[in-house]
Amino acid sequence: MNLKPVAARLLTYARPYKWAGLLGILAFFLSAAIEPVLPALLHRMLDKGFKDALGYPLWLVPVVIIGLFTARGTLAFAGNYLLGWASSRVVLDLRSDLVGAILRADARLYSSLSPGVAASRVINDPQTTTGALAGAITTVLRDGTTLLALLGYIFYLNWKLSLLSFVTLPLLALVVRKVHARTVRVGSLSYESQNRLVGIVDDFTRAWRVVRTFDAGDFERKRFDAEASRLRRAQMKTLAAGAMMTPLTQIAASTGVALILTLGLAQARAGTSSVGEFVAFITALLMTIGPMRHLADITQPVVSGLIGANACFSLIDTPKEPDSGTREISHCRGDISFQDVRIRYPGSEQPALTDLNLEIHAGKTVALVGPSGSGKTTAVSSLLGFVAPRAGVITLDGIDIQTLRKASLRQQFAVVSQDIVLFDETIAANVIYAQPPDLQRVETALRAANLWDFVQTLPEGMHTTIGTNGSRLSGGQRQRLAIARALYKDSPIWVFDEATSALDTESERIVQQSIDQWHGRKTLILIAHRLSTIRNADRICVLADGRVAESGTHAELMERRGLYAGMVSAQALPANATEGAFA
Repeated sequence: MNLKPVAARLLTYARPYKWAGLLGILAFFLSAAIEPVLPALLHRMLDKGFKDALGYPLWLVPVVIIGLFTARGTLAFAGNYLLGWASSRVVLDLRSDLVGAILRADARLYSSLSPGVAASRVINDPQTTTGALAGAITTVLRDGTTLLALLGYIFYLNWKLSLLSFVTLPLLALVVRKVHARTVRVGSLSYESQNRLVGIVDDFTRAWRVVRTFDAGDFERKRFDAEASRLRRAQMKTLAAGAMMTPLTQIAASTGVALILTLGLAQARAGTSSVGEFVAFITALLMTIGPMRHLADITQPVVSGLIGANACFSLIDTPKEPDSGTREISHCRGDISFQDVRIRYPGSEQPALTDLNLEIHAGKTVALVGPSGSGKTTAVSSLLGFVAPRAGVITLDGIDIQTLRKASLRQQFAVVSQDIVLFDETIAANVIYAQPPDLQRVETALRAANLWDFVQTLPEGMHTTIGTNGSRLSGGQRQRLAIARALYKDSPIWVFDEATSALDTESERIVQQSIDQWHGRKTLILIAHRLSTIRNADRICVLADGRVAESGTHAELMERRGLYAGMVSAQALPANATEGAFA
């Protein structure tokens, strides 16, 4: 994996805050400039003698020492704070771009990215990535500037002897290159395993009812333990690869230090350097070991950070949902037409829709029925712009929907399905969702959805929080709240996709009453397997093999004794049943 382009791209996120970074670097350089003062003082004292070296009052010694360390600490704090501020802004920008990428991504992303992994990518990855890299940068600036200052002082004292330190550079470069390559390889394995582990936890927390119903606790525990063990092994390999850097670089560096120290002792014995110069030189040289050790430890966090950044960028680069439309429509009448529409999903041998022809007139109620796989959901998905036809045209009020902007198209629809999606917010917030707030309209929508009486019994009324996906509500209450949200949006076209299939008889009756009142006032598209709920539709279209096999009213289709009549018979629905509403 080539991480250089990743690092270059990450720098573009830091560029807007370069002033904070430059000030932080300056603070670290000023802090490091104080470091050589101690060996310089030793040099002066040893060469001139303590009495002659102190040509100033004794009380100044603690003042100067405390002042120097105070200044150094203040500058180090400023450097850390400025770099931390800049990195926090980078985290914020990365998270914003990740959320934007997920929200506008093509629908195929959601088939491969679980909610848990998505949350980890958005929340954890930017923080972990930036935190690791910011820590490494801080180490480089803090210890790197200190090392440069000490090396500068060493060269000032004895530049010939200092040049020997470069003898070990080729060996150090080889060590760093080898360890870096292994760290990248095992670090990638660790990251992938961690995401799989997040996916497993996401699975059994979302499906906890299924897990307990199947008594699958032990199965899920074993699945988790197996992946957790793989993650531990990958992390240990990453740790070992990073840990090898310090001893190997120290061995290489110690070779140079030993050589310099030996030659320095030889010069001191030969009298070519003073005692003070020698002590100052050796003190400064030994003081470089600490910074070098810290700098050798930055490989692992840098690689881990760049691997996380690469994952962030791969998600940010996810293809956007195609939106080639340019036209806007403020409020449609609700006339819908499918003309020879053909749709085939990628990787599927059979088309989902085959030359579908269907007319839905404004204000009419049309039901789509048929066996699973007949094309009902695909027809609605194509109408909402989630899938594009390979052939044929879908029009809304005579306008090809491909020419409409997706946002403008979807504004014309309100969808209520059996897979109810609610938010961990108040009842009012769930009704208003993404629309201009109006509490009077909220009450009206809740009344129309037959939910107002229940809301009034709650301690905080419509401002009561409903829990994760409405966990504090019953199935019927959740469905009615979803209907209230559709009512509040007040779109001209409503789609009810198996909206009552999972409800008990009483909850179904209440939901149907909420829908009944809009018959003839909205364009209603009903998808249902429970045929008792759609018998009063203006037209019932029976889909088979991706096309309309037959259509008509309930009575007309029963007289034909075709597919619809067979489905009714299979469900034991009396032909003269009087009950019925819309689902």
